[in-house]
Amino acid sequence: MTDDGIPAAVALVMSALEAGRPGEDDRRAQRRRQHRVAALLRLFSDQPSTSPWLLYTRDVSARGLGFISRHRLPLGYGGIVEFSGPDGKRTNVHCTLLRCREAAPGWFEGNVYFNREQPQFDSTI
Repeated sequence: MTDDGIPAAVALVMSALEAGRPGEDDRRAQRRRQHRVAALLRLFSDQPSTSPWLLYTRDVSARGLGFISRHRLPLGYGGIVEFSGPDGKRTNVHCTLLRCREAAPGWFEGNVYFNREQPQFDSTI
């Protein structure tokens, strides 16, 4: 485990992803801030008895959350992601799964889009 509670294998995958993009233009409309915590994703399509999907967040903005997961998740599905924000408070946000693709053998990187802007994660505040 790293100091922020992220398993070492996850931190290694995140570091590899970051190293693989040196000098890449950031085309995102909103700046993201690094934010590494464990998160739980419950998809509305999951059966009620299904356990939530475990995600490890990479970064956050007012509009979305980047993550790493052991699971290939279904694109376009809606749900609720629960995680601790930068202030340490637990939050639940309605979201839509925008991207999930293999980043390394057995690991997937993706993004959830927040259905409503979350100003508490705005990196300019």
